[in-house]
Amino acid sequence: MPLLLLVTVLVFCALYAPQPLLPLLATLHDIGESRAALLITATLLPLSIAPILYGLVLERLSARRVLAVATALLGLSQIAFAVAPDFNLQLAARIGQGLLIPAAMTALMTFIAGRVPARDLARTMATYVAATVLGGFLGRLLAGVIAAHWQWQASFWLLGLALLLAAPLILRLGSDPPASSTRIGWRDCRAVLIRPGVASTCFMGFSVFFVFAALLTYLPFRTVALAPGTGEDTIALLYAGYLMGIVVALASGRITVWTGSQRRSIQLGLGVFLAGTLLFLLPALWLVFAAMFLFCAGMFLVHGTAPGVVNALAPDRRGVVNGLYIASYYAGGTLGAWLPGILYAGYGWTVMVLSTSIIIAVAAVATRYLPSPHAGATPQ
Repeated sequence: MPLLLLVTVLVFCALYAPQPLLPLLATLHDIGESRAALLITATLLPLSIAPILYGLVLERLSARRVLAVATALLGLSQIAFAVAPDFNLQLAARIGQGLLIPAAMTALMTFIAGRVPARDLARTMATYVAATVLGGFLGRLLAGVIAAHWQWQASFWLLGLALLLAAPLILRLGSDPPASSTRIGWRDCRAVLIRPGVASTCFMGFSVFFVFAALLTYLPFRTVALAPGTGEDTIALLYAGYLMGIVVALASGRITVWTGSQRRSIQLGLGVFLAGTLLFLLPALWLVFAAMFLFCAGMFLVHGTAPGVVNALAPDRRGVVNGLYIASYYAGGTLGAWLPGILYAGYGWTVMVLSTSIIIAVAAVATRYLPSPHAGATPQ
């Protein structure tokens, strides 16, 4: 389990490391904000489709081997990004990472969920989410700090080597959980999606990451607008609010006991998430820093609860249901990193933030369709 959590951290470092460097890369390549943001969008786009395919594959193939191969190739792609001489080649490397990261993520969720008893599933998946949060924070922090005090390429070299070292260790893990011997097809995906609660939970993932990706993709540019001359290390430190996500994700089970149900926990998370989103409207850098803690607390309460819900709703199709959830989550992220950017370019930060707030409100209304089991019980 510790190795799997370490790999989770590394994979999410790889996903988000370029984000605090977007203003720097935009300057280096003499491109606009929306084009620089493609380094995030291009990686999220395959993540909205590929997990379903990988979920189908993992019903028949070894999650351990898929994870090892994806981790090794992801390491090589980090080095390719570091040595790419122009923006187009960097973009190509990020698209490749977008195909590899969902393979690793779906394999991780399937492998982890299959190695724990049902009674520990929600807590284990919350731990997994906490590891994803830590990876997202460390990836941004290290990339920003290293870029400010050394060469920006160095962080991608270090990350690539770490992933390459982790890949052979994965093969030494114990055998995979028993795989389904039944052939799985797209009809099976539909059958899982229409199970009570699955589609609703996937929509929660879509909504929160739509807003999350929108604000965090353009936050570096907002930071520079508020305080011209802000360095990459300062931008990276703005993501310290991610640490609140770790606390909340690990505490999501206790919060569910306190609220009385997983549905109420998600509703609470959406309320906090909305409050944090609106705080980003205030035009002061220290308030942006404070808003990040509230913003991340709400987002990761939702996201820390949802994976345990979907795995418990479809325990016999974990590869498929995890693929569906991850695909929905990153479909939201893909659209969130792109569509609100049009508003940002045309109408500014305030209009973009208020528009994304509407998505949170819609998600809050949609929680009425989520299952509402007793706290700590398996969703029915």
